[in-house]
Amino acid sequence: MKAAAFEYIKPQDVPGAIQALSGSAGEGKALGGGQSLGPMLNLRLARPKLLVDVSRLEALRTIEDKGTFWRIGGAVTHSAIEDSKLVDCTPMSDVAHNIAYRTIRNRGTIGGSLAHADPAADWPLALPALAASIVIAGPAGERKVPAGEFMTGAFATVLAEDELVVAVEVLKLSKGARWGYWKFCRKTGEFPESSAAMLMDPERKLARVWVGALDGAPRSLDALAVEIAQRGALAASEVAVSAALDLAVPGQDPVNRRLHVTAVRRAVQKGFA
Repeated sequence: MKAAAFEYIKPQDVPGAIQALSGSAGEGKALGGGQSLGPMLNLRLARPKLLVDVSRLEALRTIEDKGTFWRIGGAVTHSAIEDSKLVDCTPMSDVAHNIAYRTIRNRGTIGGSLAHADPAADWPLALPALAASIVIAGPAGERKVPAGEFMTGAFATVLAEDELVVAVEVLKLSKGARWGYWKFCRKTGEFPESSAAMLMDPERKLARVWVGALDGAPRSLDALAVEIAQRGALAASEVAVSAALDLAVPGQDPVNRRLHVTAVRRAVQKGFA
């Protein structure tokens, strides 16, 4: 199939992109790498009347060292994060390296992945686990949203129709931080059947365990994270993780729950290895 007819513009800056989206009466769509939106257009699952191409806006394509955190532009590609020496001391490059295939990573953007909000995608899971913030720009200016509050459901976010993800701010971790990330895929490059992330950073007072690839947004397993912070990897027993998932994601069928239990336990084991 071919996409339905649409208009295309390539604004010169972020204000121009926001103005174009604001003037589209809800019929506009921002275009980043197009790795998700492109197929949706061809299948006519998405039929915007206007595409606003933000993929080449320089303000969205930089990675900046802000002292205590990294600021990563919304149009930075997965491969740029994978290759960047600026973020090689964080888990970001490791997560980016395991997204799909290199050809996808060369085009797909971190902001596009967040805005698309696929429940099985990597960034909607990894960024909440890393206590990141999403910087959103709109007609009223910029606002920041904790990454764990950005995605509200499957393919749904807090973004208004005239707003853009302009950056992601990721806290720098201490040397003693422990990070684990795990996902089960039927084959390399596919979206996972289950996924999980763990961060333990006593110096930053962070203890986080998140599970993804659910029917909706990723979920936090707060009580389990506290237990792991206090007792280490032994706290992530099969019984404890299963109980935590039953509270956070009730009603899962046994097969899915088993996959998620294993993903969480392997993320924890990887972090403490």
